[in-house]
Amino acid sequence: MQEPEFTLGIEEEYLLVDRASRDLVREIPPDMMRDCEALLAGQVKPEFLRSQIEVNTGTCGTIADATADLVRLRQTVAAVASRYGLAPIAASTHPFASWHQQLHTDKERYNALERDLQALGRRLVICGMHVHVGIADPDLRIDLMGQAAYFLPHLLALSTSSPFWEGEDTGLKSYRLAVFDEIPRTGLPEYFDSHGEFERHLAVLVRAGLIEDGTKIWWDLRPSVRYPTLEMRITDVCTRVDDAICIAAIYRCLLRMLYRLRRDNQRWRRYAAMLVNENRWRAQRHGIDAGLVDLGKGEIVPYPELLEEMLAYLRPDAEFFGCVREVEHARDIVARGTSAHRQVAVFKSAVAAGRPVREALSAVVDMLVDETVPGPIHR
Repeated sequence: MQEPEFTLGIEEEYLLVDRASRDLVREIPPDMMRDCEALLAGQVKPEFLRSQIEVNTGTCGTIADATADLVRLRQTVAAVASRYGLAPIAASTHPFASWHQQLHTDKERYNALERDLQALGRRLVICGMHVHVGIADPDLRIDLMGQAAYFLPHLLALSTSSPFWEGEDTGLKSYRLAVFDEIPRTGLPEYFDSHGEFERHLAVLVRAGLIEDGTKIWWDLRPSVRYPTLEMRITDVCTRVDDAICIAAIYRCLLRMLYRLRRDNQRWRRYAAMLVNENRWRAQRHGIDAGLVDLGKGEIVPYPELLEEMLAYLRPDAEFFGCVREVEHARDIVARGTSAHRQVAVFKSAVAAGRPVREALSAVVDMLVDETVPGPIHR
């Protein structure tokens, strides 16, 4: 079996806020979008809502290349946005914005989505991070998808950045998933024995006129229709670049670890979706705080212990890709908390200091603006 290239690509969605009000803008200025496209040709585009913008790295062979490209993208978008009094925030929900006030982008694909999803679509004031890993063999993509689903809650827990919704501390570390799961064809991927089986099931939906193509399947992990990649979609967008790169590196290493098992006539044990979904909920609710179920042992294990076990499995692959430091940055995330932890801490600190709730939420936005863009911005 020829080893896949395991190339890496990262897509991130950002919310755009007004620097004065800290609220979401209702619409990106047309000139701003044109300026971004002129500087980032092919790597930036509008998203479903007019208050969102999406960037994508190139196809990267190394984690260093992915890091440099992602930093450049964030810095450039921030520089252009600042000319218009705006700023991007890498958070999966806005601390206080109202979904009722948002407008969807006037493109046929998005118009069709709005007609189909109705209020569910209008509530999608959420952003995510998608990581593509190149695997040319379609049957191998499907096989690894079925095995990798076990680890999706572990990745979600490291990424959480959406504790607030319309000014409320929801008590969830990733409220984004609660919103996203309202729409069809989301959640854990189905299990298939081959790419041909996947294609046959997809064809039923297409022939029935339910969807146009596989881009309307929004599972947490899916075989990309546009690229020969396995696309991980469960994670919140990370506020800090180093956290995003850590998760992308871990996902890439997980796929190579599972490939190694297959190469050696082994495989990761498959567990029922009802069991993996329990861990998905625990990651959504608690993030890294309350542990996940070790399905082999049948008991809840603290997240730091699960992480150490996972890092041990992935060490040969991290060494192979030259990304040991990036993968082991996960320990730093656990030690200091995710963006969701920091957002709640800033909010509670501001309230304890006597600031009104809206000002406390604005302080959270300020923190997100500061942490989203590393280093000097590219003007």
